[in-house]
Formats: sequence, structure tokens, C-alpha cells
Amino acid sequence: MNKSRSIYLDYAAATPIDPDILNQMDQIYLNHFYNPSEIYQESLKAKNILEQSRYDVAHILEVKASEIIFVGGGTEANNLAISGIMQNFKGSNLLVSAIEHDSILKPAEQYNHKIIPVNNQGIIEIDKLEKLIDQKTVLISVILANNEIGVIQDLRLISGLINKILSKRLKNGNNLPLYLHTDACQAVNYLNLKPASLGVDLMTLNGSKIYGPKQSGALYVKNNTKIKALILGGGQENNLRSGSENLANIYGFCLAIKKAHQIKEEESRRTIQIRDYLIRQLSLNPRIKINGSLTKRIANNINFRIDGVDNEWLILKLDQQGIMVASGSACNAAKEELSHVLKAINLSDDEVRNSIRITLGRKTTLEDIKKLLKILNKLI
Repeated sequence: MNKSRSIYLDYAAATPIDPDILNQMDQIYLNHFYNPSEIYQESLKAKNILEQSRYDVAHILEVKASEIIFVGGGTEANNLAISGIMQNFKGSNLLVSAIEHDSILKPAEQYNHKIIPVNNQGIIEIDKLEKLIDQKTVLISVILANNEIGVIQDLRLISGLINKILSKRLKNGNNLPLYLHTDACQAVNYLNLKPASLGVDLMTLNGSKIYGPKQSGALYVKNNTKIKALILGGGQENNLRSGSENLANIYGFCLAIKKAHQIKEEESRRTIQIRDYLIRQLSLNPRIKINGSLTKRIANNINFRIDGVDNEWLILKLDQQGIMVASGSACNAAKEELSHVLKAINLSDDEVRNSIRITLGRKTTLEDIKKLLKILNKLI
């Protein structure tokens, strides 16, 4: 098949690396391969690139450079956030939402944890969350924008609840902290990422979702957060992530988040127009239903189900026509499991099997969507 005719609509799974970023990364690989931990001049140059990258990311988030920990992707950052906190507080418990990524749910299963339910729109109801928090809860993890149904959670509301509970704890002589972590991997291209305004103590970022290199990312860790390292060794990254830094990947991640920040407003407006057009056209068919909230939804996500149409069959048929879409999380697809996210919003097994996820990106055009709709209508 002629690749120039293919249409990629699975940007939540992976984004292509920006060619300019790749070119600049190549220069780092070739000219600044030195270990930043050494003291000779070339290593000091590498160290300067590393710390300037840290400063640039911190500047975008409006946090301190010391609060940025570079890691090898979103999964590692999520594991560090969950296990790094829980290992410091033996006997405590944590809460995670029912629609978290597996890289949150799986590490949470190693500890005393509770699942925060969501309603049929995928939204956490604050009163139900409050009832789950007890005197030993030390961590709450809530995804900012869901990777499957695109639903955006109100972290500021959750943060306000946490502050209220912490005040009560102090009055009762309970000094246990209550941290809020968010997985913001899908949010970087479109949403506010300032931890202070979101009210979070930890935040996961991922380069492979923002046109940067795979296996790159960062965990924001607010100063004075009690967290333990998972990878031990030379004490790099503020003693939270040992190992010689992958300077080219870190630099590429920094460039990617800077570009995403610069074009965020314009790209959000453009993408929302395309997304809303697709949702309107799909909604004309009574067999098609949109999954998740229509109002609290990230700019590039459309998740829908078609009554009586198997998603695997449809994905393969679309692929034959040069259109790439997904049934949900790439992790679930690899394991051939039903989506826990769609189950959490009370879809039946058949409705889950009838569901398709489309995620738009920088190269998606309205003409791409019109072609998709034309082929989709013929197939169903």
C-alpha cells in the first residue's frame, strides 16, 4: 500500500518524532556522548545541557528545577510515583481511579489500595471519593486526561478535598501526608500543566506522546515529598533515578514539551474543530454512541461504539483501506483483554467489543476525517 495515502488516527498510542527534534538529538549523540557525572570539560558541557533541559521543563511547569526527575518514560514515572511513595509509608493505603493506565493499576496492586469509581461519563464523583479516604490514606492517583475515552478530571476539586482532609488530620494529631499524583501523559499537548494550579504533588510526563523520543519523560516531585528511589546506584536525578543519563533523549523530551507548550492553544482550537465535526457526523447514525463525557473531553479524543459491529473486524477493514485506528489502550490490545476503562463506565462486554478509539494529531486534517467517514459508512 502506498504509505502516502495512509491516515494515522492513533496518536494516543504513539506520536511520530518531530524531524527537527530528531536532528538535534543526533547532534547530542554524536558530539555530547560524554558522561555528565565526570569533571573534565566535555562532560561539564554535557552536564550543562542536562541541567538546562531540566530548567526549561521546570520553567514551562512553573516549578523548581530540583523538582524535575528525568525518567525513561511514562510507565517508569508512574511506577516511581506509586511505589516510591508507598514504600516510604508502610501500613498506609492509596486510592487510584478505575480508569487509570495499567502502569498505575499494576503497581497499586502491590499495596493496600482502593479503586475510585467513575460515573457513566467517566467522571469521578467527589462525594464517593471522600468516603474512600481514611486516616491511613497517603496517596491518591487520578489521571488528568484518560488515554482511552479522553475524559478530563477536575484535579483542582480533588486537591481542595485533600486540603480539607489534611486540616482535619492535623487537628486530630495525624501527621500522615496525603499526596495527589496525576498521570498527565495525554494532557501535555492540550491542557494546563502547572502543578500549582492543578494542586498536585506528583505529575507524570511522557515524551512519546508529544512528538519526542520514546522511553523519555519526567516525574514532577514537589519539594519535601517523601519518596524513595526504585532504581539504585550512582544517585543521579536527585537520588531518585540512578544510571547514566540518556542525554539525547532528555534533550529531545525537553524540545518536545517546549514546542507543545508554544503551539498548545492554536493546536487545541484546530483539533477541537475536527473532533467536534467527527462527533456530529457519527451522532447522525442511531447505531453509534459516543463513550465518555462530551463536555469534559480532551481535544483529540473520540471513542464510540457501533451497535452490532465487532471492533477488531472494523479495525482490520479500515487498515486495509489505509486508516489506522484502535480499540483502546495499546496495552489492553496486546493482551487481548476487554478495556477496564470501558467496563468502568458500565458498558456491557458486547458494547466494549463494539468500541473504537480515534485520536487526532498534528497531521490530522478535516479531509482525513471525511475520508474516514466515507469508508466507515460503507463498512457498517
